[in-house]
Amino acid sequence: MPGPYRIRGAVSLPESELRWRFSRASGPGGQHVNTTDSQVELRFDLAATEALPAVWKERALARLAGRLTADGVLVVRASEHRSQWRNREAAALRLAGLLAEASAPPPPERRARRVPRGVVERRLRDKRYRSDVKRGRGRDKGWD
Repeated sequence: MPGPYRIRGAVSLPESELRWRFSRASGPGGQHVNTTDSQVELRFDLAATEALPAVWKERALARLAGRLTADGVLVVRASEHRSQWRNREAAALRLAGLLAEASAPPPPERRARRVPRGVVERRLRDKRYRSDVKRGRGRDKGWD
């Protein structure tokens, strides 16, 4: 298994902190599915890790709170491939992606801007047009 998995910059997941578990996967694969442990469950103790900077760890714990187990462990499963090897790669990449997204800095705050005059004028013009269209409906035009 090629490791360590890079999260962002020089920060990566150390192989020593990853816990792997394998089981039989459901789904397509015929008799192969009944004989091999191809489903992968990857566990990463986010609460106890020293691999992430403290700020990143706080952000990730807050953003992934709904996905963590009671003791702060992040669990990722992969069973989309027939091969255990490919499922291991998929789970590790998914975990690294989750941690990269969760530990990313927040976007800059939006600065309020004035609504452009053209936008206001266009909206009012369209409102007048719709009003005229509706006013023209349903009246007796006097044609017989």
